[in-house]
Parts: sequence; C-alpha cells; structure tokens
Amino acid sequence: MIEPHSVDPNNALALLPDILLALAIGLVIGAEREWSQRARQTDRVTAGIRTFGLLGLLGSLSVILSAIFHPMAWMVILIGVVLMVVVGYIAEIRASGDWGMTTEIAMLMTYVLGALATQGYAMLAAGTGVVVAALLALKQVLHARVHRLEPQEIAGSLKLLFISVVMLPLLPNQPMGPWDVFNPYVVWWMVVLIAALGFMAYVAMRWAGPHSGILVTATLGGMVSSTAMTLTLSRLAQSLNQPNLLAAGLLLTSALMFPRVLIEVAVLSPIVLTHVAAPLGTAIVVYLFGTGVYAWCAMGRSTTPHKALDKPLQNPFEIAPALKFTVLLVAMLFAVEAAHRLLGQTGVYYTALLAGALDVDAITLSLARMSANDLPVDIAADGILLAALSNSVIKLILAAAIAGAAVFGRLLPVVVLATLAGLAVWWF
Repeated sequence: MIEPHSVDPNNALALLPDILLALAIGLVIGAEREWSQRARQTDRVTAGIRTFGLLGLLGSLSVILSAIFHPMAWMVILIGVVLMVVVGYIAEIRASGDWGMTTEIAMLMTYVLGALATQGYAMLAAGTGVVVAALLALKQVLHARVHRLEPQEIAGSLKLLFISVVMLPLLPNQPMGPWDVFNPYVVWWMVVLIAALGFMAYVAMRWAGPHSGILVTATLGGMVSSTAMTLTLSRLAQSLNQPNLLAAGLLLTSALMFPRVLIEVAVLSPIVLTHVAAPLGTAIVVYLFGTGVYAWCAMGRSTTPHKALDKPLQNPFEIAPALKFTVLLVAMLFAVEAAHRLLGQTGVYYTALLAGALDVDAITLSLARMSANDLPVDIAADGILLAALSNSVIKLILAAAIAGAAVFGRLLPVVVLATLAGLAVWWF
C-alpha cells in the first residue's frame, strides 16, 4: 500500500518537483482540450492549456496551504473550484447549447491530480493524468466503437464481468474434497478463462474481420491455454465456412503450447530442458509450417480478406461449454491423483498422459520441480514429452468432434507428422 508523505511547507526545494509535476499534468490535459476545440469558429474555448495548467498548480498549492493553515483548506478550495466549474458550464450551455460535461469533469480531475502529486502519489497522479488525456483524445474512436455494439455484446460483457469480478473473488482458494484435489477458485477460474477466450474471439472477429481476428485470437489465446483456445476456435466452424483459416488458427495456437512448456522447464530445471528441447523444437517447426500453408491457402482463395461471416456470430458469452470443460477438468484431477497414489513413481507416465490430455502446464511444472529432488531427469523429461504429445492428440480429437471433418482433414497430417517427428528425435 502506498503511504502519503507529510508536506513540509518550510522545505520549498523538496516540494518543487511535485509542484512542477502538477503543472505538467494540467498542461498535458489542457493541451488536449484546447486541441480538440480547434475547429470552433471563435477563439474562445471553455478551458484551454493555461486554465488546466493553473488548475494543476492550484491543486498542488492547496495541499501546501492545508499544511500551513488548516486541513480543511484543500476542501474549501475544492468547493470554490466546483462552483467556478458549474458557473462556466452554465455559461457554456447558454452560449453554445452544448450539454456535454467532459471538459468540466477533466477540470476537476486536474485539480485532484495536482493535489495527489504533492501529497506523495506522484507516479499515480502522472499515470492517471496520461490516462485522462488519452481518454479525452480517443473520443471519436470510443464513440464509434460503442455505437457499433449490439445488445447481446453489452449483455455478454456484463455477464463476463459478473462471473470474473464478482463471483471469482468470493470462492475459497484452498484445496478440499478427497485428497485435497478440488479447489473451487481454480476450477471457476478455468470457467472464466474459457468464457473470456470465447468473448475475445468474438470481439476480434467482429472488429478485425474473420481472417485477422482468428489468427490474432489464436496467438493471444494460445499463450494462455491452447486447449481452451482449441475449443473456442473449433466452435467457430459452425458460423465460419473457412476450414483453411480455422486449421491455420488451430495449428498456431497448438504450436504456442510447446514454447510455453520449454520456458517452464528452463526456469525450473535447465538440465531437463536439454532432453526435451530438440523433440519439442521439431514439433514447433512442423506446426508453424502447417500454419503458414493453410494461412496462405485461406488468403489466396479469398478475394475479400475482411468479408463478413457466412453465418451471424453467435452469442459472445457462452458459459455452457466452459462449464462442461470444467466438469471434465475436475474429473481428470481426481483421476490423475488416484493414478499417482496407486502406482507411485511408476505411475509418472500414466499421470503425464492423463494430465497432459487436459492441462500440460500443471504436469510440466510438477515434473520439472520433482526432477530437482528424487525423480530421475530422464523420467521427468519423458513424462513432459508424453504430456505434450498427449495434449496435441487430445486437441486434435476435440477439433474433429466440434469443428467437423473439413477442419479435421487438414489438421490430421500436420499433427501426425509433428508427433512422429518429435518421437523420432526423442528416440534417436
């Protein structure tokens, strides 16, 4: 927690940087306000760079005055600023008929930020000042985006915020149930993750078009969860008749799983990395080659790179698939723990195959950590490779079941080639 510092009015030199920062914040916000009103026929503006600069200074000096005279001095000056802003707002309405309050709110923000800069929150004040100026400058862009929103997009956004911001923090973040396997917070976090990835795919395709949207979403989602992203992209086959494009996205998101595994192993056990780098690196090359081929085919056969979807996009917020996947996750967690307890160290391979089918990161981190203790390095490396390959095969099966034969036929040769190539390098 950031603690404010006490203001010493007798040490003027120490206060000078904060006062100058308050002035700078006002000048930045004021410059944007004056620039935004440059198209007016008259030279008169509601509040320009000088007014905002003075407001920032006033906020800074009011803190000093509070330290000299009375703690309520800052509040008294704030009331005066509010009255001045209200009078200016009424005069502006009478002169131009413009009922907007953006400039007036920005004036009050400038005063408060100037006070924060002098009270010990210099970085917070500076960062907030930049955000305020950016929001003011992006007026046209933000308004255009909001006006393009559909009712289901607004509802989907609010539902996603509810399950993530409201529900998730309320769940206990501790293991419970048999063997302490079930963690409500972690399980619901997976629900939020999968629902958010689906919403991200919807937004990317809505704004960037199906071609750019899918590849961007595959890249971002693959960095978080390639399995969840596979489910998301596969479901798009129902509304997007672009099998080459979907195959490229699915291969790209799968390819990003391997670098993530290599990074995790490198951090926890560099010696294990020497065993898994070559086979996983080979699989990456094959996946990326397949991605490039299908992306080229998709672009080459389309005369309109940003054409609309063949069918309307479905509801941007779909929690049912996320819930189904979460049930599978919980079942798999219990299955993995049971195999580990029954078979001990000899059950590492079974555990890796089962866990990798659902979440390769968890088993990778576990095996890498265990290799630093009593687990042999070669067994840990073998388990990580089995988990990665198992995850790849499971994602292929999911894509086949959800996306259909057209996408599956394009994925199959690439996944088989990558798996065989990785196994060959691993064996030799």
